[in-house]
Amino acid sequence: MKTVQHWKDIPQFEDEKEEAEYWAKHTIEPRLMNASVHGNNVRESTTITLRFDPQMLSRIKRLARTRYLNYQSMIKQWLSERLEDEVSKRGGGEGNER
Repeated sequence: MKTVQHWKDIPQFEDEKEEAEYWAKHTIEPRLMNASVHGNNVRESTTITLRFDPQMLSRIKRLARTRYLNYQSMIKQWLSERLEDEVSKRGGGEGNER
């Protein structure tokens, strides 16, 4: 059985049969699931406003539902994963923000 390491590795499914076949051969990395369910133990958060194209937001919500996630949590997970990728590409320099 293959382990899914990142949410972006999960493909779009045409129907439930295709999705069932995929999940019969794949499982989600426990770390990834725990981060989505429990967050990153952030004790404080800041509320921000993002504006999305209505169709894009609709697609995000639909995708989140297929993964049994809150769409806002899924977006935060995506941003967290991308941030880690970017930081690792720059040699881990967290102090390089502008």
